[in-house]
Amino acid sequence: MIFDKEGTTTIVFQEKTSLATFLENLKRAYPKLKHDNIIVNLFSFSKLTANDMLEFLDISNTHKASKKSFVLVTDRVSYDEVPDEMSVAPTLQEARDLIEMEEIERDLDL
Repeated sequence: MIFDKEGTTTIVFQEKTSLATFLENLKRAYPKLKHDNIIVNLFSFSKLTANDMLEFLDISNTHKASKKSFVLVTDRVSYDEVPDEMSVAPTLQEARDLIEMEEIERDLDL
């Protein structure tokens, strides 16, 4: 698992692994990441479905409950295909922009 920390945001990705293994590794590493905004880069997974994305729902809800952003990045699944409480972006830049907007909303107590 590879971590790329940029300020208060950590981008997480891993190549050549199954989605189940990736998710297991993410859950194991979560205590080290829980104070950062998290971007999960899923570009290395060529076959993703909306059901695969639901595997991240628990960790996403936990993270957002602690007032931090959790964004999945993939162009294989649209944000329309996942529950509203999950954040999905098609590019890393859009994920960064989404986190910036969420931080502004949190600062303004919206």
